[in-house]
Amino acid sequence: MQLPTLSTTRRLLGSRGSRWLGLLCLVSWYADASAHGGVVLEEDVCVIELGFFRAHFTIYQPETRGSEEFCEDIPDVTETIFVMDYLHDSMREVPVDFRIIRDVKDLGVFAKWEDVENIEDIASATVFYQPPVTRRDAVFQVEHQFAEAGQYIGIVTTRHPTLERNYNTVFPFRVGGSDHRVLALFILLVVLVQGHFWISGGGPARLRARLRAG
Repeated sequence: MQLPTLSTTRRLLGSRGSRWLGLLCLVSWYADASAHGGVVLEEDVCVIELGFFRAHFTIYQPETRGSEEFCEDIPDVTETIFVMDYLHDSMREVPVDFRIIRDVKDLGVFAKWEDVENIEDIASATVFYQPPVTRRDAVFQVEHQFAEAGQYIGIVTTRHPTLERNYNTVFPFRVGGSDHRVLALFILLVVLVQGHFWISGGGPARLRARLRAG
């Protein structure tokens, strides 16, 4: 079945439907922007994806938050534990390495592997590195003591069990509270869209008419 085009959908929905369609597109954009790189939320469980490999991904800060679980952004500058529970048995056979770097290019939630590849001196940006290791028990765990708040990028690398092929994924995250810039941009875009429809729908003229009538 062929899906209708955006213009066809707008025609079917009418002007009011177009406004909601625009807002729906913004909500979709915000959801995509809030999903940090290779970590996705599925049924209230965080999953990290590396090629065809998948693993449950959880972050803990036991010194300050006990057993509370985090998906990406973490609230405190303290000891932090990153855990991946492998969902594929073949991951037990391949080495996995884990790196955390400072977000030196201020990429935020839009960071991608291609951006990381373009960092000239990744060693100087690195705050933590776990060399490749094979976890036969299917649980990968590393600990790092963060020294300062800020934006960071996690990088996980593994390889295909039989082919000469590497899989890389990144997950940007913030230490010491969430980055509200994306939310602020989303709110600004919603206001602009609403303002556009108010003006194009004759809002100023109706307002002037009310003022004259009053």
